[in-house]
Amino acid sequence: MNYSSFIFLLLIFQHVCANKIIVNNGLEEEVKRSEFPNGFLFGTASSAYQIEGAYNEDGKSLSNWDVFSHINGSIRNGANGDIANDHYHRYLEDIDIMASLGVNAYRFSISWSRILPRGKSGQVNSAGIKFYHNIIDNLLLKGITPFVTIHHSDYPQEFEDRFGAWLSPLMQEEFVHFAEVCFKSFGNRVKYWATINEPKLLAELSYTNGLYPPLHCSPPFGNCSSGNSDIEPILIVHNSILAHAKAVKIYRDHFQVEQGGMIGMVESAYMYKPMTNSEADKKAATRALAIHLTWVLDPLVHGDYPIELQHYLGKNLPRFSSEEKLLITNSTDFIGLNHYSTLLVKDCLHSNCTCIHDNNPTCTRGENRAISGFLLTTGQNKNGVFIGEEMGIPGLYVFPPGMEELVDYVKKRYNNIPIYVTENGYGSEEYQDGGYDMDQDMKRIKYHKTYLASLARSIRNGADVRGYFVWSLLDNFEWRFGYTVKFGLYYVDPISMDRSPKKSAHWFGDFLTNTTLNNIQAKSSI
Repeated sequence: MNYSSFIFLLLIFQHVCANKIIVNNGLEEEVKRSEFPNGFLFGTASSAYQIEGAYNEDGKSLSNWDVFSHINGSIRNGANGDIANDHYHRYLEDIDIMASLGVNAYRFSISWSRILPRGKSGQVNSAGIKFYHNIIDNLLLKGITPFVTIHHSDYPQEFEDRFGAWLSPLMQEEFVHFAEVCFKSFGNRVKYWATINEPKLLAELSYTNGLYPPLHCSPPFGNCSSGNSDIEPILIVHNSILAHAKAVKIYRDHFQVEQGGMIGMVESAYMYKPMTNSEADKKAATRALAIHLTWVLDPLVHGDYPIELQHYLGKNLPRFSSEEKLLITNSTDFIGLNHYSTLLVKDCLHSNCTCIHDNNPTCTRGENRAISGFLLTTGQNKNGVFIGEEMGIPGLYVFPPGMEELVDYVKKRYNNIPIYVTENGYGSEEYQDGGYDMDQDMKRIKYHKTYLASLARSIRNGADVRGYFVWSLLDNFEWRFGYTVKFGLYYVDPISMDRSPKKSAHWFGDFLTNTTLNNIQAKSSI
């Protein structure tokens, strides 16, 4: 989750409905690290394609994002990840930065095409293995725990060309092979594994709306040259769940006892609130959670898709065999939540939903079978009333109570399985020439304060939350938005690649040492 998890979901459901909206009072809260349990992981998060660069060095093959980002018009301002933050060459500097902040964990992903340039059909790339060995070893030397995501959106383009990547069950076996190589190579030092990042969101972006590679979609969702928006996203999620479960079985059968680690899944996790207090809207919000969150998590814990999803998707939803149900049940040691914001939900089963959607003045009920029966808004009604404070990017709103409500929901539905907040952050188009917008960064500080305070309340109420990762350490490549959207605690000069701390970096460092400054003034300088 990263910024794409925000903005693309908003693009998918860009509805502005004429209804009264509850307003968050936006009160700023103070929070201290001492409010969190001993051993709690505080870190920053990243993904390989977004920071590494070195796209064609040391035996790495082209990934799907390497190819996609070079298609004219695919990325804002013609950007790509060829260099990104040049983390491939500057990882030691970045680890030093993390250590200076005082984080005790770092979540990063492994580039599939850097480790296995041709997948199962080729050899393991020793240069790629060495690169991640170096990262892990140097993290541990600084007292920073590696939290590794095996697959975060990028994979060898060859898979797409040969068999359609995640549309094919063959991708399950490719992923299991990749995961096993990672367990063998790094598992003696890595104690936290996330298999796949946000499979449900990736399915929507790539195969419902055609915003991500491989650009698959069909009307009314988009105008792609190929794809079926009603069927393909469902297959992507199904293959992802089975790939995850198979990799978990390999880990548990052959590595976990000796290596002593945990393995789980990470999913995009918005909170959904009813637009009004009506029973119809409350039930619509429940359906929204079932379809957008529990679609992936229910199978991993309970062994099957949620009942609501089975009802709405009907025969289009693949069924798990009895053997597959045994495989997927309890196939996660923890749940990773990438949480940024809260959306409002209106019932459309029992009332008319007239709204603006993709420049079409009328939204017909059930036009998307995956969200039949409700609409989501970006948080603003026709009178300009917001669910919470608007972020620096139009359409994104700050609603800290959503963190506590989401964690409480997951705690109850999944028997208080361990939770890691694997991404949380504030994004804005904040940069002026030669620096960053201080006002926007002060809002970033307030965002993290209030969301952490909300998370601390959920822990006091009994939720087994064990970690929190800021997205992100550095301003980086934010997928289709290139470098125009900023989440980082550190500003990265686009020419020199020099890293400079923002005020939010100083705040986070103070928080991590229990010396949070309660009265940071906007006039303060770096």
